Amino acid sequence: MPSVLLIEDDPSVRDGMELVLRRHRYEVEVATTGEEALDLLDGPRGKGIELVVLDLMLPGINGFEVCRRIRTRSTIPLIMLTACGDDHDIVAGLEAGADDYVVKPVTAPVLEARIRAALRRAEPATGSAPGEKHAGLAIDRAGLTVAKDGTSIALPPVELRLLLELSASPGRVFSREQLLETVWDHGFLGDSRLVDAAVGRLRAKIEDVPARPRFIQTVRGFGYRFGPL
Repeated sequence: MPSVLLIEDDPSVRDGMELVLRRHRYEVEVATTGEEALDLLDGPRGKGIELVVLDLMLPGINGFEVCRRIRTRSTIPLIMLTACGDDHDIVAGLEAGADDYVVKPVTAPVLEARIRAALRRAEPATGSAPGEKHAGLAIDRAGLTVAKDGTSIALPPVELRLLLELSASPGRVFSREQLLETVWDHGFLGDSRLVDAAVGRLRAKIEDVPARPRFIQTVRGFGYRFGPL
């Protein structure tokens, strides 16, 4: 059974979500503060965690900082919870490294579907595929590894899947809706900010000058395509 770390300080929300996850046969670890969550992830119990569900509004270290700290040490899939769907909070959380978000109150089917989609993105590829090189960027599709100028780059599953999808068809323009469907499994009900934030994080890791990208280029009014120029 997949193991999920639920970080939520509100007992009524936390207990309800924990019950839903256990009914869907997930193992659940619970933390009520950011400090407790980080300690858990760094300890022996953290080794089995496969996904994090993180509330943004926490006492002590807030969810944004928890997300940033997790991303410095792990590529684990991370879904953030926001209470009001505030645009600023959503963008800030995505930029901090969250792969997806849900707005509270969230229904059980939506939460479980988002978790299943995030876990699918983290699954290893099957079969074999040749390695690719694009102007210093090496992509191993079979091994799910990426290196730039010989240096390995650790990418969270959503960023890796995004790079694999774009680089599979160099020069092809992908709309944000297409990428939401193929990378996030959200289809046309998804939020295009997920794509934009993931592109921004990915550019920061693979581009020499993220503001002048060579590999992932913006096609204004439509979406993105993979270079390199």
